[in-house]
Amino acid sequence: MAASSVASVATPLLSLDPERQREFQAEVQRVRKAAAKNPKVRPGVVYVGHIPRGLYEPQLTQYFSQFGTVTRVRLSRSKKTGGSKGYAFVEFEFDEIAKIAADTMNNYLLREKLLKCEFIPSEKVHENLFEGSERRFKRPSHPAVKRYNRNRTAQEKEKMAQRLLKKETKLRKRLAEKGIDYDFPGFAAQMPLIKKKKISKSVSNKNASVDDEDPTPVCTPTVLERRQSQPEDSEDKEITFKLPPASAKSALQKSKTAKLQRKTAGKKKKM
Repeated sequence: MAASSVASVATPLLSLDPERQREFQAEVQRVRKAAAKNPKVRPGVVYVGHIPRGLYEPQLTQYFSQFGTVTRVRLSRSKKTGGSKGYAFVEFEFDEIAKIAADTMNNYLLREKLLKCEFIPSEKVHENLFEGSERRFKRPSHPAVKRYNRNRTAQEKEKMAQRLLKKETKLRKRLAEKGIDYDFPGFAAQMPLIKKKKISKSVSNKNASVDDEDPTPVCTPTVLERRQSQPEDSEDKEITFKLPPASAKSALQKSKTAKLQRKTAGKKKKM
């Protein structure tokens, strides 16, 4: 709480140490006077890394303008989402001021992140580094992706398939004209498989009945018609059991009695 109150009081100061702040201001004034006398002073570029969320082009320009005049800012963004990648390039009017800003702001704690600042020499700066930085950023849209992934009707799918087949036939003709003997299945080989799958699905749906393994069969009008067309069994069918003949029964009984007699005779001999 004490540190935040001190920081809020000393908002115009770069550092909490007044002596360091005076030295910094004196150095900036010296560089500005030298740049005014020397017309050959070149602009300087500073690389800024570990940028926290919420700092974009306007905020970076406003923050770094305390060192000197900021001419251009290039924040690296994602092409898909448009979000910040966490690093940027800031161009100052004079290279000496850019060096001071890089030395001062390196390892500076900002929103729980340590900024990484480095001065880039003029010979290492790419000529197209700040290309498009003057344009206002617009969130990227994906019309091509939306158009390709939209839900198509059956007629549109057929047209798309015919168009692919035409391209494939043209490709085969070009290969044949150039004397290339190369045969490949292509999209034409997949078409009959797709049609067969559609036909098999439709047939399986038609043949589905109430006798399926589903616990809750669907009673459609076709199922009801099929039930009505089937003849009802008026008489219950009798269940008959086939019994062995009498000769087989007598043979089994005789074998059992013979075994019992043998067992009893053996026991008497032992006694």
